[in-house]
Amino acid sequence: MSEHLPPEALDEWAAALREHFQLGPDDVPISLILDLAADVARGVARPAAPFTAFVAGLVAGRQGGSPEQIAEAVASVSELARTWHA
Repeated sequence: MSEHLPPEALDEWAAALREHFQLGPDDVPISLILDLAADVARGVARPAAPFTAFVAGLVAGRQGGSPEQIAEAVASVSELARTWHA
């Protein structure tokens, strides 16, 4: 299995997740999460990106999980990552 998947593989994986968990298209904002991961990788550390995405999802879920709440949680975490100084 290749570590470098074509973009359509990511789309297929997202579609499989949406189907499996009965999620809508707005429930899995791929580009928003990838941007979050990039902010964290640059501002904190690359290994922090996966669990930070999980934390952003946890926060959004606890706030209700709407697309707006997902965007707010991601924006808040991205801002923290961009201004992080360990």
